Amino acid sequence: MRLRPRATSRSTLVLGAGACTEIPLAALCRTSDTVVLADLDLAAMQRGCEVLTFPAQRRQAQLVQADLTGEVSVHLARLLKLQPWRELVAQGAQAVFDAAAHCLEQCPVPNPPEFVEHLLPGEFGVVISSLVLSQLFSYPILDVLERIQTLAPSLLGEQERHRRYQEAAQGFRLRIIHAHLHLLRSLIDVGGIVVLLSDIRGFVFTVHGTDHDASHRRSIPLVPRMLPELVAQHFSIIEEQKWEWLTDLPEKERPGRGYEVVGYVLKASE
Repeated sequence: MRLRPRATSRSTLVLGAGACTEIPLAALCRTSDTVVLADLDLAAMQRGCEVLTFPAQRRQAQLVQADLTGEVSVHLARLLKLQPWRELVAQGAQAVFDAAAHCLEQCPVPNPPEFVEHLLPGEFGVVISSLVLSQLFSYPILDVLERIQTLAPSLLGEQERHRRYQEAAQGFRLRIIHAHLHLLRSLIDVGGIVVLLSDIRGFVFTVHGTDHDASHRRSIPLVPRMLPELVAQHFSIIEEQKWEWLTDLPEKERPGRGYEVVGYVLKASE
């Protein structure tokens, strides 16, 4: 907030706000004229606003219920519905995953998404993307895999063996990331600041106190490795930090879980 120039908009936007568990909402209200929270989960945002105890702060907070991808899941669902899945299952795994790849390849990805009357270009002095980036592409991809699992449970996990599907899924991820970065840049005012927070890997570990020991944990990539390059293509990086976020400690048969997270403070490149 201190990096925002005096002449730049005093409005702040949080994309993927949810219940604001990662964002100090009250502090944002103290340093902004307006704080807009945008997420598909309206109920979570309403819970997040419960920390605002002063009426003036509650008036500052505005909630926008929106699909931050520009309804990519809706477009993908239409493509999935058009596929003759039962016939494809009878033809075998190759036919099924070729059809899934086709849906991902053909799915429109608005770049950037537009939110007419809700989130206007150049409106905000600070825009925060709050741990939402990986969700924007992982949930639609899960929709594809769940459709396949429902019709052919035996194919669960088979997607790793099909090159076209893997390439289509990676291409889909990259298109979503490009669109989100374009969205962040389009929403900031001249001199505006972007904060991008994203999980980059998940991990599970089985021995208490060894969450930092690579021999006791297994990592799961969540975003493409080239994310830093993509960020650098769109923005000038003011600051970059990485940290780990433990969500569950191991208990009996259940492993512990956590995420490797990256945080960027950015400004539009010249």
